[in-house]
Amino acid sequence: MDEIALKKGQKDFIVVLVDLDRDELVGVVESRTHKAIRKELESWGNKVLRQIKEVSIDLSGNYRGLIKKLMPEADIVADRFHVSKLINDALNKARIIEKKQVEKMTNKAEKKRLSAVLSKSKYVLLKSADKLNDEQKDKLASIKENFPTLAKMYDQKEALRSIFDTHSDWTEGAFALIDWMKDAKDTYKDSVGTFYRWFTEITAYFETRTTSGVVEGINNRLKLIKRLGYGFRNFTNFRLRCLICWQLDVS
Repeated sequence: MDEIALKKGQKDFIVVLVDLDRDELVGVVESRTHKAIRKELESWGNKVLRQIKEVSIDLSGNYRGLIKKLMPEADIVADRFHVSKLINDALNKARIIEKKQVEKMTNKAEKKRLSAVLSKSKYVLLKSADKLNDEQKDKLASIKENFPTLAKMYDQKEALRSIFDTHSDWTEGAFALIDWMKDAKDTYKDSVGTFYRWFTEITAYFETRTTSGVVEGINNRLKLIKRLGYGFRNFTNFRLRCLICWQLDVS
């Protein structure tokens, strides 16, 4: 279950429901209100809802209560990609703060030097360490040498990624995450608070390895369908077109 804006910058979201076992779109909801989502899910029937064993969602909290009520047999798993986004957003926010501090410097030479260090630093900081090329590694080393807070946050970000990559046992993963949260409580204060509130759902990943990563590809396909249909002013027509693309052979 995920929400997307079909147009960049658009405030009105739709909700997509995807069968993660078959990588298929099974529902499109016009809004993210509980009323609209409940109506869609209840149309599936109580028998189907009780057979659902896992649901992957983001960390917004919009759907957790609704899922527990309508799908009592389902384990709720916080999507790993949304967990990573939460951390990346916090790291990028810290980068912006450092950049603003540099801009206030009165020493022109030092200001120029540090500005160059932070120039085009976002991608390097948010990218996984094992995917950096030699030039990016040098850039990262310079950032870490000059900005201790960013250095610590980057290493913590990578440590968290390693926890999710390497732990498939719930107990080991949960204790590793607790240790990480203790270490990051000052640098990632808001994120750690979210982790405490979502601890059960986040650690469920260690057992299920369930993510909604496939939804990103489906979301891109939905946007293409909308463009090909010149916007589809009628949501019902757009919804049917989307479902047909996954449920029927229209070639």
